[in-house]
Amino acid sequence: MKKLMVKKTAECMACLECVRACSNAFFKTFDPDLSCIKIVAKGTGAKPMTCIQCGKCEKVCEAGAITQNPKTGVYMINKKLCTSCGKCAEVCPMKVMVSPAEGPTAKCIACGICVKACPMEILEIVEK
Repeated sequence: MKKLMVKKTAECMACLECVRACSNAFFKTFDPDLSCIKIVAKGTGAKPMTCIQCGKCEKVCEAGAITQNPKTGVYMINKKLCTSCGKCAEVCPMKVMVSPAEGPTAKCIACGICVKACPMEILEIVEK
């Protein structure tokens, strides 16, 4: 399974470049609320919150819009089937799904755009 992970020993400086890259990729604008990666305060520092590909979103999707890619293991949203009900975002344990006011919900697809944007190189795409 392909996953976006935070390197264990690395420290986030909360520059938001990963957030910027993600929101630009999905919504063509910089808006932290429209990013599938969130930066949260942790102690005296910051920590990126990423999708753990747990599949809880798929289980609650009544429209069948969320499926797991059999090759990569990544859960994906079919924008044409998504009804924008927001139930998937409600059950996300990491709170990293984006349910905009208009349009389909978005989630991390482990594309690596945020990895390339991170100046601290603390993000990585791994095979688990």
